[in-house]
Amino acid sequence: MNLYVGNLNYNVKEVDLKNVMEEYGTVASVKLITDRETRRSKGFAFVEMPDDAEAANAIKELNGAEYVGRPMVVKEALPKK
Repeated sequence: MNLYVGNLNYNVKEVDLKNVMEEYGTVASVKLITDRETRRSKGFAFVEMPDDAEAANAIKELNGAEYVGRPMVVKEALPKK
């Protein structure tokens, strides 16, 4: 399942987010979205978790949880239209 993780502190790195998500299961990939010009984080990322049950548990446990001073938004990512 592909997850959207939003409202992240701008100092969060991909490896930090991967470590948090791995507490809930296997993480295939983490892609932190950055500004093309400044390379600064835009405050959200996409996390791929192959096991849907683990991903659903991560959503349940982490959505609204405080991480680096901000409440995270964690939900299933919707496909681009």
